[in-house]
Amino acid sequence: MLISNSVMRAKFAFRHFSKCTLFFITAFLSGQSLGQIGSDTTVVYPAAYFAQFEPVTVGDMLDRIPGISLALGENTNGSQNNETRGLGGSAQILIDGKRMAGKENEAASQLDRIPAEQVERIEIIRGSTAALDVSNSGQLINIVLLEQSLTDSLSVSGGLVGFAENRIEPAGSIAYSARSGRLSYLLSAELEPGFERLESREYSFLGDLSPNDIVTLEQEKDLTTLSINGNLIFDLSETDRIAFNALYREADPPVTLQRNITDLTVSPSVTYYESENIAADSDNWEIGGDFDHRFADGGSYKFLFIANELNNDSTRERYRGLLSTGTGAKNLFLDSATRTRERIMRTSYTFDPLSTMGMEVGVERAQTILDSRLKRGLDIPGQPNDSYGGLVPADLPLSDSSVEEIRLESFVISTWQPNPRHSLETTLLLELSEIRQTGDITNTRDFDFIRPKLDYRFDLNPQTQLRVSAERVVSQLNFADFVAATETRDDDQDVIGGNAELVQEESWQYNLNLEYRLPSDAGLLNANVYYYDIENVIGRIDVSTGPDRLQTVNGNAGDGKVLGLNVYGSVRLGFINLPQALVTGGVNVRDSAIDDPLIGFERRVVPYDRGNFRLGFRHDVVSRGLNYGFNYRDGIDGNRPFWDIDKVQFLASNSDLTVFAEKQGFNGLTFRAEWINALDYEKCTERRRYQGRLSQGVLQEVEYNCSTVGHQVRLNVRGTF
Repeated sequence: MLISNSVMRAKFAFRHFSKCTLFFITAFLSGQSLGQIGSDTTVVYPAAYFAQFEPVTVGDMLDRIPGISLALGENTNGSQNNETRGLGGSAQILIDGKRMAGKENEAASQLDRIPAEQVERIEIIRGSTAALDVSNSGQLINIVLLEQSLTDSLSVSGGLVGFAENRIEPAGSIAYSARSGRLSYLLSAELEPGFERLESREYSFLGDLSPNDIVTLEQEKDLTTLSINGNLIFDLSETDRIAFNALYREADPPVTLQRNITDLTVSPSVTYYESENIAADSDNWEIGGDFDHRFADGGSYKFLFIANELNNDSTRERYRGLLSTGTGAKNLFLDSATRTRERIMRTSYTFDPLSTMGMEVGVERAQTILDSRLKRGLDIPGQPNDSYGGLVPADLPLSDSSVEEIRLESFVISTWQPNPRHSLETTLLLELSEIRQTGDITNTRDFDFIRPKLDYRFDLNPQTQLRVSAERVVSQLNFADFVAATETRDDDQDVIGGNAELVQEESWQYNLNLEYRLPSDAGLLNANVYYYDIENVIGRIDVSTGPDRLQTVNGNAGDGKVLGLNVYGSVRLGFINLPQALVTGGVNVRDSAIDDPLIGFERRVVPYDRGNFRLGFRHDVVSRGLNYGFNYRDGIDGNRPFWDIDKVQFLASNSDLTVFAEKQGFNGLTFRAEWINALDYEKCTERRRYQGRLSQGVLQEVEYNCSTVGHQVRLNVRGTF
């Protein structure tokens, strides 16, 4: 059933891409001479290749490379948890062959800060070799900078962003980079405006399909963020290098909303209102560093460290009353404060025991701490308390807790390359960890995992590569699941309880990948079949204390399986005499299954929904210094049901169309306009509530909700001086 369903859904999705597929097949027979593939299948783009496009930053250069989103990991198959465990041995982007010691402040975040004039070449590394600073889990982008920059560089960007309700906010960034002898550094600051106006309308029907109520909502959220970033690299000698990275970011994301509820079960109907003000503060910082020493025999020693902290505070107060009178009373108070800290150290030694083999041995230690406090006040009988917003404190287990994990990981990574066409990378990791929770509960648990990985690559020719991999994966737990937290999925439920017995998801992940680079850099075609066998899938579990006190928390729901196909292509349109036009498209179809004891039948594994598709177009009119295009993403209908003990919500797919145009102007300035959410996508969901347990099938209410967040228009001017 799993395989047959996947095939049916693949056929459905491919119908949306028939025209795009025609482009790919036609381009297979043609090409334009652009990039070069070396004998080791590394694709090299020298700086001279990008000169015709007049790029301002490294990000502008990457946009012109076919298949770059695949190398950047933007077309991944999804994972149970996007959070990585510690630093790990892999990375997507290298600068001068080195990874950056950062998680929030990592190399991908630097792409629009590094001036294009400082780049010597860009390499797309498709192979696996011990010469790399990291393990290559797919493809790597290596940005090679000039050894000596002729001048210091100042990059400035400024503009305006238009949101709904004619709201206009300024945006801007500044980055200064320089090199002096053995020292190079980059300092930057960025103001990124953000504003969301959500408008929604919900129609509710009772179990017999008679009208229940109509709910209209208007919500405004300020998402403006200020970031300050710094990177410093110092070559101590020909064999020693040290680097430091720092990041500070802060936001003040307050939310205001007005909800009108018209009760249709009485005649005449009565309308109530609910208004909320959510004051919020958020800030985070990160400091990272690394030291590298090269030995005379070709070996190297590396040491990396990271320390970071994230603070989120919010206070939510809700008032309810009759709309006709305009007066109401407070009926909810939620005060939340969380602090997440992470401290990581990783050290390793790399050497070549054989001429065809490289090895890395090392150890990593990580400490992750969550401090969480949640106060809940309700309008119920009892003694009001000022620290609970003047309401009565409501009992909330695990509302004041600290969770700490100490993880120690030793690893051996071996890369064997018997000849230029074959490579085999094997990894063996031994992980020991302790999770300790204190506060409302005291609980300590120990874990140990063995995590092997095999990655085999065979280059049929310089253009075609086959990759087969098998890996044991252990997920990073979301510590927020250990403690009581606010619930954002359902307006009728304010909080969700914590689970102090949660354990990590474990999975075997198998991938079969075939990549073909069209002749003369005319594009790229890639197909990936993947299968995941997952243990201890995290979902809702039953912790009810009685038939009239149904309750769930996030826990380990059982074992699941995922089967998927991800097809991707990026092709230049040289076959219709548009060599500087690039079409990118792809489709990812999945099927997944888990027998869920909570609801009594099989469901999909979250977040592995049915899949998605994407289509993009970019055309550089070099003679006019102009480029324009669009990017479109959408999901397959019926994507992701979210099941709970007494309800199910069918979540709509996210859809977005972004249209852009960019023009090189006077004095080296670049002018860019973007239209985000150009289709003004309306997101619609359906929720079904049941009387008692969902498994009993007694329908109580059906809710249909549709919402929009409006367009966003960005005007921007950039330049390097």
